[in-house]
Amino acid sequence: MTKHNPFKISQKQLDRAAEKLGLDKATQEFLRWPQREIKVTLPVKMDDGSTKVFKGFRVQYNTARGPAKGGLRWHPDETIDTVRALAAWMTWKTAVVDIPLGGGKGGIICNPKEMSAGEQERLARAFIRALSRDLGVTRDMPAPDVYTTPQIMAWMMDEYEQLVDGSHPGVITGKPLALGGSAGRGDATARGGMLVLREAAKMLNVDLNGQTMALQGFGNVGRYTGLLAEEMLGLKVVAVGDEDGGIYNKNGIDMHALAQQCDRTGSVVNLPETEPISNEDLLQLNVTVLIPAALENVITEDNADQIKARIVPELANGPTTPEADKILHDKDICVIPDILANAGGVTVSYFETVQNICNYYWSLEEVHKRLDDKITSAFVAVYDMHLKQKVNMREAAYLVSVARVAEACKLRGWV
Repeated sequence: MTKHNPFKISQKQLDRAAEKLGLDKATQEFLRWPQREIKVTLPVKMDDGSTKVFKGFRVQYNTARGPAKGGLRWHPDETIDTVRALAAWMTWKTAVVDIPLGGGKGGIICNPKEMSAGEQERLARAFIRALSRDLGVTRDMPAPDVYTTPQIMAWMMDEYEQLVDGSHPGVITGKPLALGGSAGRGDATARGGMLVLREAAKMLNVDLNGQTMALQGFGNVGRYTGLLAEEMLGLKVVAVGDEDGGIYNKNGIDMHALAQQCDRTGSVVNLPETEPISNEDLLQLNVTVLIPAALENVITEDNADQIKARIVPELANGPTTPEADKILHDKDICVIPDILANAGGVTVSYFETVQNICNYYWSLEEVHKRLDDKITSAFVAVYDMHLKQKVNMREAAYLVSVARVAEACKLRGWV
């Protein structure tokens, strides 16, 4: 067990909220654990003729407010505890933005960077074959996450439809537009994060135009975040890091040039007119906004005291440990928790399923407006709780979301 087990962290966060809400012991214990976990073993024929056996997981954490919803990650270091934690966070995330879904998450232990497109397709289809009876718009709807793409989602939807013999596009979200994907899904997580950041800056009386930002992570979410931070808020991105290292330019980094380089090389490092910086030093820069958009547990008790940013919207899941959370709060740094800051993705995934079920599709402008309305109202509910209960924003978000899930469980008679 690692020092920072993400599932143990998610349970601590739940316990704090349950205590403040005065939940009875049975409800608290019920909410501490997934309702259902599925483990699958997937034999896949590789291009060289050999068969490789992959391990996969799907966790349906809580479905009191609706069917499970959550991404599917392909990562060589995937663990069941990470998937459990992410499914828990998805439960609170869907509740905090008040959409009628529960929380789920999936993972396959693999390295897609070392797999051909054909091998990826066979793995995607094998996963759906193993789980088809547990999926559906009334049960559980996977979506893309780390190293999974719209193309992978398309293969999965096709496999499901072949198995059940019918058109069911809503079972998988994050699909290509041509197969029932939603306009606005590609940048939804980043756009939601920028909307939350906009609202937080208003409350803090911070004018973001021309201010500096550091960005750790330049995958799908990080890339759109860098572009939208400039476009929507006038922020100047001075540092960007990925798994290969970081780059810095005090005068600002050209986000479009960086995106084009990443398309060519797969890395942010060595961009012209930038200097190298470590990911650790990047986190400690004197900037107005710091956005962790990579993986879990990057801000810990070992480095939290060196964080200098004024606002930290968490676009990654679980980037801050509980010990670091307290340090940042004591320093009066506004941390916008992951279950609120990165909820734009699941919100537009919900919009995608609604459009699929209705067989009626919205314009990009309509998606953006509905997302803005949902995210803004969620921020207001959390900020009001923060003021009312005199707690930090993470605890406020948990108080809002856990209360909603607990109420649904009680109304159903589960506890």
